[in-house]
Amino acid sequence: MGGGPTVAVLGTGAMGAPMARRLLGAGLAVRVWNRTRERAEALAADGAVVCDGPGDAVAGAGAVLTMLTDGPAVESVMVDGGALAAMDADAVWIQTSTVGMADGDRLIALAADRGIAIVDAPVVGTVAPAERGELIVLTSGAQDLRVRVDPLLQAIGRTILWLGPAGAGSRMKMVTNVWILAVTEAAAEAIALAQALGLDPGDFLGAMAGSQIDSPYLQMKGRAILEQDFSPSFRLRLAAKDAGLVLDAGRLSGVELAVARAVRDRLARAMELGHGDEDLAATYFATAPAT
Repeated sequence: MGGGPTVAVLGTGAMGAPMARRLLGAGLAVRVWNRTRERAEALAADGAVVCDGPGDAVAGAGAVLTMLTDGPAVESVMVDGGALAAMDADAVWIQTSTVGMADGDRLIALAADRGIAIVDAPVVGTVAPAERGELIVLTSGAQDLRVRVDPLLQAIGRTILWLGPAGAGSRMKMVTNVWILAVTEAAAEAIALAQALGLDPGDFLGAMAGSQIDSPYLQMKGRAILEQDFSPSFRLRLAAKDAGLVLDAGRLSGVELAVARAVRDRLARAMELGHGDEDLAATYFATAPAT
């Protein structure tokens, strides 16, 4: 392996696995752990060391990267799983999961209580950008950590934004998620309305293409809906979780997020219809005209 610290990656699911591969591709020594061991073992062929427990993975590692479902899952692994206690005093914890404001602040406090440096760095992007190393990393923490973590983050991200003290990253992730959720729901509803009006919904995407209000994301999700391809790049049930975190952020900051609330309700309806493990674009089924 090349130079640099050993990195422990805790959580090797849809996002964690490609992130671990990018770190391996950068020549770093990588240890991996996942609650479902088979998902971690898939990385052994790429050169990762598969560990039996979180504590085993982090012991002696210079950096620990968490990519888990939510705040309680991260806390369970880091506290109940013994990872935080097993970390070296000079190691840095890079927390990339989307956990929201309240849980993000709690994790930062847990790190401070243990005397562990933490970088709060949730990512924007789904599986394909993670595989290409093109995530946007919303990074926050002490400035003196940059020289240590930037080389690691550059292996997984196209853009590394430093936003301020630890906690600012999780707050910015709530802001970006308002837009992501809203544009996906808007695309789904526009296509459903076009169909109900007897129009070709492909013409809607054509009308938007290349205009000032077009976006690659609109075209990607819109095409997925038209082709009825809901293979998950980001599961709808996780998007519903994120919508709840956005609303929590609004409540904590005194901002009424009416669009986010409406999207959360549409996602809940799509889950009721059985689409929770499909892609976020399956929110379309909450509005789709009856056939």
